[in-house]
Amino acid sequence: MSAVPAGSPLVVLPTAIPSPPRGVWYLGPVPLRAYGVLMVTAMIVAVWITARRYRARGGDGELMYDVALWAIPLGIIGARIYHLITSPDAYFGPDGNPWQALEIWKGGLGIWGAIALGAVGGWISMRRAGQRLGPLADSIAPALLVAQAIGRWGNWFNQELFGGSTTVPWGLQIDAAHLPAGYVEGTLFHPTFLYECLWNLAMAALIVWADRKLVFRSGQVFALYMMAYTAGRGWIEMLRIDDAHRILGLRVNVWTSLIVFFMGAIAFLVAGRIGHSSRLTPAEHEAAMERARARQSREKGNTAETDSRAVASDEAARERLDEPDRPSDAQDSGV
Repeated sequence: MSAVPAGSPLVVLPTAIPSPPRGVWYLGPVPLRAYGVLMVTAMIVAVWITARRYRARGGDGELMYDVALWAIPLGIIGARIYHLITSPDAYFGPDGNPWQALEIWKGGLGIWGAIALGAVGGWISMRRAGQRLGPLADSIAPALLVAQAIGRWGNWFNQELFGGSTTVPWGLQIDAAHLPAGYVEGTLFHPTFLYECLWNLAMAALIVWADRKLVFRSGQVFALYMMAYTAGRGWIEMLRIDDAHRILGLRVNVWTSLIVFFMGAIAFLVAGRIGHSSRLTPAEHEAAMERARARQSREKGNTAETDSRAVASDEAARERLDEPDRPSDAQDSGV
């Protein structure tokens, strides 16, 4: 190896992650916020992945776009409500501003509120379509992790929810306007947004792999999501230094992660004991395909005939919702 000539400039590799200089751009008078763009991108990607996975389970992938019309708005409302309940001081405390509760573009969306009300939206839309919720939940599990991985970059643009000070080479730089009290300029912080992004992508890949190699019953794949996500969220949450309510010394979101993890473990066992198929049964598949054919015909203008076919298909499917599933041969062979 040749020596570096004396006086030659050394190449210095970056030893920190810089924060973006701005998180909003303007198209004329219209603000384009990075946080909002990332949230929309995450939703689009999640719907696309879910549609592909639901189609592979024997369902009508296009139905997922109808589900999104219910689940996304309710999920956003639930996410904001969860944030307001767990972090109320900035809005309803002594120096709080209640109107800021409406400013969701500045951050503050709690995933468990999104899951809770989003699930209600999913249940409503699937019930209207005469389909079971289980295959949808199992289809969306890795899609949620990918969406959360994308959404976490909104925290990077907003320079928020980072961890404590650190000297690791991948420490996060925070500008003076967002620097927490008591820290000097130049302090590096743990990039918790990056940790959670990488964790979520790894868990999404693991769940997809396991779903292809193993046979799961209806709801078990979603239960895996509950355990996989919270296993990472718990330790990442403990790195964060933003203000948060604590119970017995632990942040509320750490307790939430512990509770949801054990709920996921119980749900996994119960779903396995119930034994419903994670795929659509042959009857459900035929109902889904009939609905898809009716939609395609309706798009061509044959509305009178196809509307009645869709209604009849939905009613027949609803009658089968409470019937016990019989796993298909493909499910039992591990396909």
